[in-house]
Amino acid sequence: MPDTTPLPSARSIDAQIQAEAHPERVMGEKPAVVDGSNVAHFGETGASVENIGLVCDKLIEQGWDPIVISDAALRHQIDNGSAYERMVREGTIVQAPAGTDADYFILSYARRLHAHIVSNDRFRDREQAFPEARDRIIRYMIVDGEVVLEQRAKQRRD
Repeated sequence: MPDTTPLPSARSIDAQIQAEAHPERVMGEKPAVVDGSNVAHFGETGASVENIGLVCDKLIEQGWDPIVISDAALRHQIDNGSAYERMVREGTIVQAPAGTDADYFILSYARRLHAHIVSNDRFRDREQAFPEARDRIIRYMIVDGEVVLEQRAKQRRD
């Protein structure tokens, strides 16, 4: 049975993200919305705060302005809770409200900013509502502490 819970509006998402984001933050010309939970869970060792830092560093190195959005449950799964909480306080990570779908926040904010999305998620359950997301996703790998970002302008059609 499909979930019929109403989703927050784009306006409320913007307000939530801006309220939690670092006040001095100035949006760059190349925003990239990072699926924080997806990045943290990359690999075999469980959720890692280091993965988030590595991906953000790589994006900045390549001229992107990373905006990390994670679901509220990640704080209970991450390997270094104090580092994660510090990143939330500093505005490096924006946490979706408890009980909400972080994917919706990620896709809505990326749409609003015309931003790319860094994730290995296919967002198939949101494909109809966000058809443009497919062409904005940047896939990634983390190998021995090095981040490799997919460089294609248009993503494959699976």
